[in-house]
Amino acid sequence: MVRDSEQEFLQLINEHKGILHKVSRMYMHAEADREDLYQEIILQLWQSYGSFNGQSRFSTWLYRVAVNTAITYFKKDRRRPDVSFGDSLPDVKAEGVEPIKEWQLVVFYHAVQLLNPIEKALIFYFMEGLSHKDIAANLGISEVNTRVKLNRTKEKLQQLIKKQGYEF
Repeated sequence: MVRDSEQEFLQLINEHKGILHKVSRMYMHAEADREDLYQEIILQLWQSYGSFNGQSRFSTWLYRVAVNTAITYFKKDRRRPDVSFGDSLPDVKAEGVEPIKEWQLVVFYHAVQLLNPIEKALIFYFMEGLSHKDIAANLGISEVNTRVKLNRTKEKLQQLIKKQGYEF
């Protein structure tokens, strides 16, 4: 029989699994690596679940643990993304097909792989709709620094996408 706290944890993870998949996709290119990171994030969430005191929303706490785990996982050099931007992308322009939303996401996530771990966190939090204040709190930097770094990161991401010949 599963204890109440375990059942509650599993239910919360199930409700927020989309966040975990997004974090994994932001930090790892290969599907096997994404799955490994996903499992590592769940392990870290479970190990620290007892310290979740409810002072913030569960999703806020989950964001922080997931991104910090991804950054740490990345830094430990367990996996280095083997990314050659564009290698696995079909040449949709050569086929005369305009990039659709699905391809835009593929191109976007390939470009994200070229960002450093902090830039990835900034983009992830931005995509999740967090305020500059919340992003700053989660990353432990000032709100002004968050705004500057986020703007620079968005510009860098646009350049990476344009460099590959994709403009949306």
